Amino acid sequence: MPVKRPAPGDLEPIEIASRDEIEALQLQRLKATLQLAYDKVPHYKASFDAQGVHPADLKTLADLAKFPFTTKKDLRDNYPFGMFAVPRQQVARIHASSGTTGKPTVVGYTQNDIDVWAHLVGRSIRAAGGRPGDIVHVAYGYGLFTGGLGAHYGAERNGYTVIPMSGGQTEKQVQLIQDFQPDIIMVTPSYMQVIIEEFVRQGLDPAASSLKVGIFGAEPWTEAMRQEIEAKAGLDAVDIYGLSEVMGPGVANECIESKDGPVIWEDHFMAEIIDPDTGAVLPPGSEGELVFTSLTKEALPIIRYRTRDLTRLLPPTSRSFRRMGKIVGRSDDMLIIRGVNMFPTQVEEIVLALPRLSGQYQIVVTREGPLDEVEVRCELQPDAAGSTPAEITAAAREVQHRIKTLVGVSTRVTIGAPGTLERTLTGKARRVIDRRPKGT
Repeated sequence: MPVKRPAPGDLEPIEIASRDEIEALQLQRLKATLQLAYDKVPHYKASFDAQGVHPADLKTLADLAKFPFTTKKDLRDNYPFGMFAVPRQQVARIHASSGTTGKPTVVGYTQNDIDVWAHLVGRSIRAAGGRPGDIVHVAYGYGLFTGGLGAHYGAERNGYTVIPMSGGQTEKQVQLIQDFQPDIIMVTPSYMQVIIEEFVRQGLDPAASSLKVGIFGAEPWTEAMRQEIEAKAGLDAVDIYGLSEVMGPGVANECIESKDGPVIWEDHFMAEIIDPDTGAVLPPGSEGELVFTSLTKEALPIIRYRTRDLTRLLPPTSRSFRRMGKIVGRSDDMLIIRGVNMFPTQVEEIVLALPRLSGQYQIVVTREGPLDEVEVRCELQPDAAGSTPAEITAAAREVQHRIKTLVGVSTRVTIGAPGTLERTLTGKARRVIDRRPKGT
């Protein structure tokens, strides 16, 4: 689809800098970040010492490979504030995502961190086609999730008018788009499909709306989905990438004039691609696991964070920074359901917490329309085989409630008799049945 909006005029000098200038800035900031982490975060001092490395060992950018990785488990093990590099009193805001036991992965921001975040999201919106005078409809969720407030502050930083709609209330989403005439919508791509369907249900043409740009993220989406959304909604669909542990939305963003993969804002984030099995850094252009190191964060410096996202680093095009390819999968067993990360182990712990249920379960993921649907299948314990229908219904509702509360995903829960779930020849249940169409 032709670009509706022209490429931006004035760019920040770093966006058009030479590779030497970018890497010199990265090296300067990387040295400072490693020293901050080593001096102020006990976890990093211990992990660096255990690996036999010191911040002074970093002489070139390639030396980063000598340093240990950080994983989501490290953040959980240091819950809630153990990974912070500043006193808690200097933390201006806390965001979090759910953990395997209901404990969240906690991230913190100084006021400067928030300012940098807003600047980078603002840069992202401008790259996506945002222009002075625009109205931005934010339909990402607000709260501990970084999406809503991240988008909000970035849009405000650019001087746009912000509609803080958040998610849900689809009929009202359409009403406000019709009434307020926003230029940009920021939302997950799957929920954008639902909004499009609501336009049609109301007898409205979504392509005739005021929306010119959609900035979509928080879940993987394909070129086929981009083309479908652009054709039905009559807008430019642009990809935004981020994750709370590294910052939130705005770590990378596509440029509207090329739409050829999110540009990584390399003045603030160092990206590597590693072999997910060996941890070895892979040559440029190789497909592997994406790893990020923050370069300017104060409250939560993150060193070689394993995102588990599988992708490639691509050469620069519309900006001087490198790009990332579409996420092709995960290097672990995490499911992404409607933009929410969900691990089978989260469901397992919830199921095991109910005495009436056995430890056997299955997660069945389907997609009949634009949104993922999740059914959790459980079994009764043999000694609970005589449970009444009312007791079974109550147990199913309890599982459903706990998953929604602790994980953030709506599910349908069914409970069968003992031994009804599929087993393999080894006696282990098939935990995940993903029936979503391939490539969606």
